[in-house]
Amino acid sequence: MTKKKANEIFAALTKRYPDATCALQHSSPFELLIATILSAQATDISVNKASPALFKAFPTPKAFADASPEEIEPHIASIGLFRSKAKSVHETSKRIEEVFHGEVPNTMKDLISLRGVARKTANVVLGNAMGKNEGVVVDTHVSRLAQRFGLTEETKPANIEKDLMALFPQEDWTILSHLLIYHGRAVCKKRGGTCESDAICKRYCSNATS
Repeated sequence: MTKKKANEIFAALTKRYPDATCALQHSSPFELLIATILSAQATDISVNKASPALFKAFPTPKAFADASPEEIEPHIASIGLFRSKAKSVHETSKRIEEVFHGEVPNTMKDLISLRGVARKTANVVLGNAMGKNEGVVVDTHVSRLAQRFGLTEETKPANIEKDLMALFPQEDWTILSHLLIYHGRAVCKKRGGTCESDAICKRYCSNATS
C-alpha cells in the first residue's frame, strides 16, 4: 500500500462521510472515558441508552468514587459484562480523584494506568475529548476495513495501528478511525454488506473484488 493510495481512500471516505464523529454521547472527557470503558464488547447504542441516567446519578468522578460497584451496577445492567465494568468505573474514578485531583489525565501513560483503559480507550479519549492525535483507534470495523482495503496485512490491533500511523498524517489519525467505522457499519460489514455495489468498495475493497 502506498501513501498515495491511502490518501485516495481517505479522500473518498471523507467525501462520503463529512460528518463522521465519535458515536458515544458525552459532554466531558470524563463522560467519554466512562462511556468508552462501558463500550468494550458492547454496542455504542447500548451505552448511549444507559449513559444519561448513569451520569445523572453519578455526575462527577467523586460521585462514582464514593459509590460502590454494587451501586453502579443497576445503572449499566443492560450492558454486557456490567459487573466487571462497574468495578472498572469505580476504581478508575477513585484513581482520578486520588492521583489526578479529579481531572482525567491527558497522556497515554497516565490513561492506561487506569483500570479498564488500554491503548484503544486512551486513543478515543485523547483524540476526541482532548484533540491529541497520539494513535489510531483500532476496533473490529477498523481492523476489518484496514485489511480489506490493503492498508495492512497485520491481524493484531497494535500492529494494524502501527501500519495506519505510518500511512496517514498524524493530524488525520482520529478522524481516520471514524471514517473507517462509519463505512464498516454502513457498507463494508462483516456479513451481509453491500461491497459489490458500492463505489468505494468496488475500487479498494478485497471483499468486492475477490
